[in-house]
Amino acid sequence: MRRTDAQAYATAETGHTARGDNALMSDVLELQDVSVVREGRALVDQVSWSVKEGERWVILGPNGAGKTTLLNIASSYVYPTKGTVSILGETLGTAGTDVFELRPRIGVAGIAMADKLPKKQTVLQTVLTAAYGMTAGWQEEYEDIDEQRARAFLDRLGMSDYLERRFGTLSEGERKRTLIARALMTDPELLLLDEPAAGLDLGGREDLVRRLGRLARDPIAPP
Repeated sequence: MRRTDAQAYATAETGHTARGDNALMSDVLELQDVSVVREGRALVDQVSWSVKEGERWVILGPNGAGKTTLLNIASSYVYPTKGTVSILGETLGTAGTDVFELRPRIGVAGIAMADKLPKKQTVLQTVLTAAYGMTAGWQEEYEDIDEQRARAFLDRLGMSDYLERRFGTLSEGERKRTLIARALMTDPELLLLDEPAAGLDLGGREDLVRRLGRLARDPIAPP
């Protein structure tokens, strides 16, 4: 994805497009002239993007445009080859930034996370383990408030009837809703959803978009 691609594909609800304008400086997310190069190929090329608190963004583009790479940068799992990335006030690659403290402040839901979760875990366990930043249960003890919150997020996403279902038996839509509930479990300051509607049929996409719309309109929801 080149800089012009980001301007075309990343659009906020407020109507702003991605650019490095000082008027859009934010302590949520700021990319300045960011490039990621692998084996001589630019996955993203000179992208500048700023997200202010309270904004909701959708990134659109064809396969291979760099959408997932941008989200991996925004979640601190990919460092830029060139350029500057600031996430929640922390600049990647500087001495004062500890990504292991930063990452719990970011909620991420996508295929990469789904692949890390045990298929035999129940839906409730899958969401609960996020409270400890884990993918699988071990010997941790959860407080009542943890289970109450997990149940509340799952209910909000229409998964209350699936609490004891094993994660590996869920449909694609059910799995994606579970991942979003899991991403919300840590009260993230930034929420990133990678292709949340991919693989869903028309009904599933409409249902998920409706639920995400409700979440986006919530004034206390993360950007």
